[in-house]
Amino acid sequence: QVQLVESGGGLVQAGGSLRLSCAASGRTFNNYPMGWFRQAPGKEREFVAAISSSGGSTYYADSVKGRFTISRDNVKNTVYVQMNSLKPEDTAVYYCAAKRVLSSVRNGSTYNYWGQGTQVTVSS
Repeated sequence: QVQLVESGGGLVQAGGSLRLSCAASGRTFNNYPMGWFRQAPGKEREFVAAISSSGGSTYYADSVKGRFTISRDNVKNTVYVQMNSLKPEDTAVYYCAAKRVLSSVRNGSTYNYWGQGTQVTVSS
């Protein structure tokens, strides 16, 4: 089992920045590719970003490319997403997730473990 706990959400003005963290415990963190997803009210969950187990490969949704950066620290068992130039449409609950293999990283149904989510609200 892998337990995931997100933090770092909050209220920020448009154009501002936030960094979300996801702390993992349980089985060996550095074996797992990790992803961030988000879900806005009334909308389906969508892929945000993903990173390979080593951190050598990253993947982004077109909507966040150039504004968000995913990274991980395998010593601290933590994955991050730095979110810059935030927009009101980035408002959502953000979830981190872990999966066993590096494939179909944009498909949330392929992830095995999920955190409880953290709210990000961007005001205009």
